[in-house]
Amino acid sequence: MIRTPLRPLARILRARAIGENPDIIERENLRLRHEQMRDAARARAEVRLLILGVAFFVAFSTIGARMGTLAATEPSEPRASASGAEILAQRADITDRNGRILATNMLTHALYAHPKDLVDPARVARDLAGIFPEMNAEDLTRRFTDGRSFMWLRKVLSPEQMQAVHDIGDPGLLFGPREMRIYPNGQLAAHVLGGASFGAEGVHSAEVIGTAGVERAMDARLRDPGQAGTPLELSIDLTVQATVEEVLAAGMSMMNAKGAAAIIMDVRTGEIVSMASLPAFDPNNRPNPVLPKDGEPGDSPLFNRAVQGVYELGSTFKIFAVAQAMELGLVTPDSMVDANAPMQWGKFRIKEFQGKNYGPLLSVTDVIVKSSNVGTAKMALRIGGLRQQAFLKSLGMFEATPVELIEAPGAKPLLPPKWSDIVTITTSYGHGMSASPLHLVTAYATIANGGITVKPTLLKQTAPRPGTRVMREEVADAAVSMLRQVVTRGTASLAEVPGYEVAGKTGTADKPKRTGGYYKDKVINTFASVFPASDPRYAVLVTLDEPVETSGTEPRRTAGWTAVPVAAEITRRIAPLLGLRPVVEAAPFDGLTAVHN
Repeated sequence: MIRTPLRPLARILRARAIGENPDIIERENLRLRHEQMRDAARARAEVRLLILGVAFFVAFSTIGARMGTLAATEPSEPRASASGAEILAQRADITDRNGRILATNMLTHALYAHPKDLVDPARVARDLAGIFPEMNAEDLTRRFTDGRSFMWLRKVLSPEQMQAVHDIGDPGLLFGPREMRIYPNGQLAAHVLGGASFGAEGVHSAEVIGTAGVERAMDARLRDPGQAGTPLELSIDLTVQATVEEVLAAGMSMMNAKGAAAIIMDVRTGEIVSMASLPAFDPNNRPNPVLPKDGEPGDSPLFNRAVQGVYELGSTFKIFAVAQAMELGLVTPDSMVDANAPMQWGKFRIKEFQGKNYGPLLSVTDVIVKSSNVGTAKMALRIGGLRQQAFLKSLGMFEATPVELIEAPGAKPLLPPKWSDIVTITTSYGHGMSASPLHLVTAYATIANGGITVKPTLLKQTAPRPGTRVMREEVADAAVSMLRQVVTRGTASLAEVPGYEVAGKTGTADKPKRTGGYYKDKVINTFASVFPASDPRYAVLVTLDEPVETSGTEPRRTAGWTAVPVAAEITRRIAPLLGLRPVVEAAPFDGLTAVHN
């Protein structure tokens, strides 16, 4: 940097020559130098202020943009990405359709230990074994003294157990607060709710996750922090559910069955008002899925027979063949069909129950009323295998049900690998393919809904959802009328409930052996029904596994003697709970007696 001297020699000499004071030149140069320095400093300050302003603008713009992005996105629960991160344990309640609690949360504590901080490990081990019978004092002592610095002792404590541990008074025993899932109604609706357990755990909180049922299927919704204060409303009616389970348990015992299932469905909305499966379990203490080596999946109390049970459902399928034949214009309710039994088809012989012969001719209505295998088979052959498959597929019989249960996707119908003529015949009366009780009750609800499909759901609906028409309304009405006559003069006479016009169909199917063939003394019995027949509102299905009615001189295993009486009692008990008043038929005029006071 070149600096101008404050007293330049040339100017000083010139000033002296003319008699001026040289100090004036020095002061003038000094003033100019200070002004230059001041201008330079101001320029530097302006540049720094500009840079600082730009930095602040960028920072606040970034923060504002991020805040806007967060505000516009759906909230999601944070996940622990490192040890020590906070675990969110919020989980929404589950209620029935009337707001009654089915599942909620309760604050509890877990017990853990810092073994290195224990004053007397042996005494602590003995005291803990006295409080918790499942703990072994010697094993605890060994673990307390093997050098570890942390160990869980118990995931959940009752208030009494917590106080007892407090009384031990050792600083190495510590408590961690957490929420746990509780089901105040015990076993009620156990297979619907499923259960919950702890996921990620920390000493200060634990993640609650669904393990089965609705808890697992709707886990994301229940754990959503944005909806933690909004209960998940199910279509289940707690009072109806309790009644169904009570009657079903009594019927299972009386009919000596090894298992049972029942479903109540609103035929207009597809809402499942009740779903029961026995044997059941308590979701507060969900057992481990242990099954004996020679046992069936249905032997486990965790098995939901209503959804996971895939069975040949017998004669309950016959109404589908008849309804399709009417829809195609092949028959009317009064058409006569060949029902001469037995029927020979190639090497196969189609017989009626107990070798009966309802032929040579039966009306289509009487084919259903008398439950004729041969009459149904003849109509199925006229329909043809391709059209039969298409119709059953439209009823949802070829895919897993879309209900909100984690078990549902795995319960697909079992279909024959090749749809030959004999499969067309046997499928028409409920053999050769297998489906779940939920598939069946949904198909019956479609018929009762005027031929418009319904989608089964466990979530409360505010209005019916649009479905697909699979048969004309007059065909559906005719089918319901036939089912009504099955009760008034057919195989389901014990299903009659005065005032409620029950319409339904029985189904008795031999249980298949694992090695092939069928048992002669083990059956799956089903009764599928709708009521009231004049204006169907609800579908009721009852399935019993290996029932046998023993009140008579000989054991009876047909659905008319086993599943039907149980379904009738369920209908009798739940109809008033559903707000349906009985329709009292007027007595004939000539039967009235005038009374004068």
